[in-house]
Amino acid sequence: MSILKFENACKGFGEGTHRTEVLKNINLDIQEGEFLVILGFSGTGKTTLVNLMAGLDQPSTGSVTFKGKPIKEPSPERGVIFQSYSLMPWLTVAGNVRLALDSVFPKMPKAEKEKTVTHYVDMVGLSHAAHRRPAELSGGMRQRVNVARALAMDPEMLLLDEPLSALDALTRANLADEIVNIWDSSKKTCVLITNDVDEAILVADRIIALNPDGTLGEEFKVDIPRPRDRIEMNNDEGFKSLRAKVTTYLMDVGIKGKVEGTKILPDVTPIHGVPAAVVEAQKGMIDERFLDFSQLHKIYPTPKGPLTVVEDFNLKINRGEFISLIGHSGCGKSTVLTMAAGLNDISKGAIKLDGRHVEGADPERAVVFQSPNLFPWLSARENCAIGVDKVYPRASQAERQDVVEYYLERVGLADAMDRPASSMSNGMKQRVGIARAFSLSPKLLLLDEPFGMLDSLTRWELQEVLMEVWSRTKVTAICVTHDVDEAILLADRVVMMTNGPQATIGKITKVDLPRPRTRKALLEHPDYYAYRQEVLDFLEEYEHGAKPKPKPAPTTIAAE
Repeated sequence: MSILKFENACKGFGEGTHRTEVLKNINLDIQEGEFLVILGFSGTGKTTLVNLMAGLDQPSTGSVTFKGKPIKEPSPERGVIFQSYSLMPWLTVAGNVRLALDSVFPKMPKAEKEKTVTHYVDMVGLSHAAHRRPAELSGGMRQRVNVARALAMDPEMLLLDEPLSALDALTRANLADEIVNIWDSSKKTCVLITNDVDEAILVADRIIALNPDGTLGEEFKVDIPRPRDRIEMNNDEGFKSLRAKVTTYLMDVGIKGKVEGTKILPDVTPIHGVPAAVVEAQKGMIDERFLDFSQLHKIYPTPKGPLTVVEDFNLKINRGEFISLIGHSGCGKSTVLTMAAGLNDISKGAIKLDGRHVEGADPERAVVFQSPNLFPWLSARENCAIGVDKVYPRASQAERQDVVEYYLERVGLADAMDRPASSMSNGMKQRVGIARAFSLSPKLLLLDEPFGMLDSLTRWELQEVLMEVWSRTKVTAICVTHDVDEAILLADRVVMMTNGPQATIGKITKVDLPRPRTRKALLEHPDYYAYRQEVLDFLEEYEHGAKPKPKPAPTTIAAE
């Protein structure tokens, strides 16, 4: 039976020539008790769609009805969980949940309220933290409070607007499982807004894509039996087929072709002696053990004594290799990267690059962080030029400008070189960050979760941009990530780290998949899911904070 319905609903903002149509001719019938997922790119109007369901906004034309009546205002019968936590910082977990009951059920007896609060706090696994305040909670715990608060209002329908997107991968997966369990036990109607394909398939009865032009796109029925286990699904042919269909559809409608330039990289030698385009000058660089981590340790002093965060990290990387470094939050991935960058002192052991010890920061080691750290008042061109001007002191101004423009074209910003960073989206800013790093012609490229702040669909696009630029330069690279698919897509080898403290290498998997790689091609490759299973199994082994004894890493250069 239908519970919520859109009929030719449109929503726009602004007037006259400044008007923007966000949603166009939405026709949608949500069935009572179903779990519906709306999946789409950032900026496609997903949140506007939820706001219309919640009664926080009204359609410009057409109608949105709940149980046959127009939705004109918010109502506790439709509980909303947003991306941000919106908790009262002075109230405890129990107090925040009780506040919802006070507003919706003011006449409920005090004893019944206490019982109801306890029930929902227990349901989301926070009974041990009922008397803590939000400042004492992790991001995942705060979002659990949001879920408990929404459920305590006993809504007929739950609207979840990207509630997991600000969480780390492990917390996100665990909370998604909890939401499904709550939905299954309560039989409430659920609508989840997300940009994560795997998350959508894990929870949904039905997935509907929202196109970039604000129209509803293709609908996908999810017939995978429940309960669904994310590890077991990796071997399910139905999951693989549906995943490929949804991913291909989203990429086809959303990822436009990159701007291909005609600029040729000039014959310029950077200050650290590695030429950008002349192969002859690279002959002096060593090929094997180009980057050598030897018995690397990182130890921090604490009031309780020394804390070893990374212990006995040994890795040999050949010139031109692309390494993905993966592990759970807190395993020391970024610590290893910042030591390689020279931004973090080495406590014990050594890092050698091209036969020389790494000491301090140097443009021969370029870093792309999660946040691109651009100067907001400068243009894309000017942000890139700052580093280029320092690295190529003997080049002419025209030659340096050619270097900047070459890489900005490569990352698809040929038409936006002169836009100030302050006017750019997060995805565009990260493109500038990637161009800036490559324009330094570094010996080593270090990427610290470079797409972690982006929605998964923008991440797909920039992963392909990164692969395209890397394939032209073959710079030795290490990418820290928590995304299994990203790790396999980018890497020649995936290096998996055990849990911290005293984190070290637990396993190394050589990825023997053809290059150049595209996401579509890998999803169809017969070996792809076997590699994925290897990484998933390792992460599962360490998922609950366990510290199994790490398996000895291979000793040969080719597989280390």
